[in-house]
Amino acid sequence: MARALIHMPATAKRGDIIEIRALIGHPMETGYRVGADGKLMARDIIRSFTCRYNGEQVFGAELHQAISANPYIAFFTLATESGTLEFIWAGDNGFAHTETTSITVRAA
Repeated sequence: MARALIHMPATAKRGDIIEIRALIGHPMETGYRVGADGKLMARDIIRSFTCRYNGEQVFGAELHQAISANPYIAFFTLATESGTLEFIWAGDNGFAHTETTSITVRAA
């Protein structure tokens, strides 16, 4: 199981632009390196990242071999209403990880 860290405000005013930072622990093995036995190591990368705010996608990224281990993604979104943000990572070998966090949006 991967470990993910999400950093974002717990509260915001309606209409505020908020920064969201997400980091997940993953080796991101490219499939191009040679192991100790002289054979290519199997590829194992995270292929996609999606963030949904109350079910609506607000950010998405397609990841490739050039992304470093423990990928860090930062983006901004508009605080519109209180609710849940869902962060979804999917990758090779059936890798899937989901985290959720809540935000409380107050009137401006």
